[in-house]
Amino acid sequence: MQTKPKASLLPRIFPFLNWGREITRNTLKADFIAGLTGAVIVLPQGVAFAMIAGLPPIYGLYTAMVTPIIAALFGSSKHLVSGPTTAISLVIFASIGQLAEPGSPEFIQYALAVTLLTGVIQLALGLGRMGTLINFVSQVVVVGFTAGAAVLIMFSQLKHLLGLYIKSGNSLLKSLGLIADNIGQTNFYALAIGLGTLLVSILLRRFFPKIPNLLVGLILSTIAAYLIGGESVGLRLVGEVPNAIPSFSIPKIDYEHLPELLQSALAIAILGLMSALAIARSVAQKSGQKLDGNQEFIGQGLSNIVGGFFSCYVGAGSFTRSGVNYEAGAKTPLAAIFASILLLVILLFVAPLIAYLPIAGMAGVIMLVGYNLLDQRFMKTVAKTSKRQLAVLLVTFFSTLFLDLEYAVFVGVLTSLLFYLQQTSTPNVATMAPDPEHESRRFTYLKRKPLKECPQLKILRVDGSIFFGSLSHISSEITALTEDTPPETKFLLLQMKGVNFIDVAGCEWLVQEAKKWEEKGGGIYFTGLKKNAQDSLNRGGFKKTIGEDHFFQSKEMAIKTIYEKMDKSVCAACDTRIFIECREWEK
Repeated sequence: MQTKPKASLLPRIFPFLNWGREITRNTLKADFIAGLTGAVIVLPQGVAFAMIAGLPPIYGLYTAMVTPIIAALFGSSKHLVSGPTTAISLVIFASIGQLAEPGSPEFIQYALAVTLLTGVIQLALGLGRMGTLINFVSQVVVVGFTAGAAVLIMFSQLKHLLGLYIKSGNSLLKSLGLIADNIGQTNFYALAIGLGTLLVSILLRRFFPKIPNLLVGLILSTIAAYLIGGESVGLRLVGEVPNAIPSFSIPKIDYEHLPELLQSALAIAILGLMSALAIARSVAQKSGQKLDGNQEFIGQGLSNIVGGFFSCYVGAGSFTRSGVNYEAGAKTPLAAIFASILLLVILLFVAPLIAYLPIAGMAGVIMLVGYNLLDQRFMKTVAKTSKRQLAVLLVTFFSTLFLDLEYAVFVGVLTSLLFYLQQTSTPNVATMAPDPEHESRRFTYLKRKPLKECPQLKILRVDGSIFFGSLSHISSEITALTEDTPPETKFLLLQMKGVNFIDVAGCEWLVQEAKKWEEKGGGIYFTGLKKNAQDSLNRGGFKKTIGEDHFFQSKEMAIKTIYEKMDKSVCAACDTRIFIECREWEK
């Protein structure tokens, strides 16, 4: 009896036990091919992303080897591939660059410490079942941040493309100013190598999409650099690459800078989880797989904790590699594990050659990677669709450009929440009346079509929840819409299909409104209010105070009841007669 819970608990702790049962000879073959494709793609990306992060190239490759294995074993997605990414790399560079010179031993130690701290935060969020928190980060914020990061990435490579020696860690405007001041010292060999690599990569991607364009571009740039003289003509090369096998080491946390490291780790943790979940969902929509957001948090957290001990910097889900993994026919997370192992095998033979890569060629590749991050289609759609969401996108974009990157995501989320709160606290309240030209006398907004109203009954529609944040607006709107009504208007009907919940403050306000309309000699009535929205009214006894007979599911029944209570002398003299019940006066 005690063994059953343990058997059911194990797959939850070790998710790979679930998909491990699905492995067959056919899936092994498909996963191996997809893994080989992924290994070839991540080779140039790993080098490029590490340089964006301000780290030696080998650290990007370590991250591409270790992180995907742990994320695949403990995550929930069958196709998500983790590893180094551009956005995370840029945040690492911007945040840690304030504490140490990029590429220095101190910088590397800080990067490993942030990786460990990021993993701990992500794991804690996963174990705390906080997967739903990521829903507060909208796609608009992600696209705005990514677009800002893309611009920073492209401009950060200008100095390498021009062959200029300019210290890293400056702001965007200061960097551009220094480049402008030193433009006369441009190394045209470096410029030719960089632009040539960029052009080759673009042409290969356009006309030969199946060829790994970035890898071929880097190979050709290395050959070109060797032929024109390499360092003898002022070209900077990547230099000697350490052992290709990641070694175990314990990250050293500098407690003097722990607040800054934690601040960076928190922002990176949220950004990493946000991108991983967005990518996993995107691929899952195609594959039909069900995801567990909390398990994905745990997988990402464990991958970065383990990575911190094996010379990796922070990894996250990669849209490019995950998409390629799915398109290449991957069946299980084993494909990501194959990619890591095959990358190690490739590196054992290729690592010595990486030393001859020209920095200018890398700059060309990185600029192309940055440009590909711009989701122009989505940004155009936002611009056409919603001014509020466009504002959120632009605020996030410019925050990314001109503020510390670890703050940019928070600024975007805060702006998004402020607009959301503004929208929910100002719900639409509008006057309605039946349209006599419509066969069933469908109720229509008076803003859209001028219609006659009943002199005894005011009909309003409320499209939004009634809670403490919206009470002031709703009360003001109802007062404004009813203050010019004739003296005989003693009844108010509220159409409330758009109300999802009512809090205690809203319940008390409705009771006050009911008393006010009763004092006029009439009453307030409600139609279409959902059962879950009535919970507070029922539990607090507010519905009983207002009157159970004042609530109706259909407006037809409500109007019929209200009509019976109307002053018939007013009805006899009325020439409006907009309700079906009014037809008796037409005889």
